[in-house]
Amino acid sequence: MHGELPPGQALTLRGIGREFDVSMTPAREAVRRLVAEGALQLSSSGRVSTPDLGPDRIEELASIRALLEVELASRALPRAHFALIERLQTINTTIVQMVAARDPVGYIRTNLEFHRTLYLRAQAPAMLALAETVWLQLGPTMRDLYGKLNRTEPPQFHRVILAALKAGDEPGLRLAVRSDVTQGLRLLSS
Repeated sequence: MHGELPPGQALTLRGIGREFDVSMTPAREAVRRLVAEGALQLSSSGRVSTPDLGPDRIEELASIRALLEVELASRALPRAHFALIERLQTINTTIVQMVAARDPVGYIRTNLEFHRTLYLRAQAPAMLALAETVWLQLGPTMRDLYGKLNRTEPPQFHRVILAALKAGDEPGLRLAVRSDVTQGLRLLSS
């Protein structure tokens, strides 16, 4: 989810077991679950790897993010109190630090933390679970995107999201979230 593994990286049950200090049975079960969620791919030969998404799949997942996350943000708006906005500003400051340090994994992790923190206020656990499944599928691709963008600035739409939350501006919030979650992914799919 956080882009720690690049797209198409092969994984073995032994390697997973060794890395997480578990036996083959829990490693096998975790892989099955992640394959079912689309976070890993299993070839007909039994090779397990991170997804290497093509343009059509990236476009599809960007569209899903735009639908789900805009709705989650909209539902969170009535519950967006001052402490939440302060927390989001703090997370955004950390994102700025990750960008300055050119840390793709730290950037992706804190960017998703920003979104998840906002969406938790929507009190829509099924929608959030669906969004997290999409994030799982996109993790390696997000890492690829980060490298291609050679990002030197934090996401511009986070400031717009924060301003819309402060103003209680639902149309502005919906537009800012849609722009934020699709902007980079659309670059990869074109």
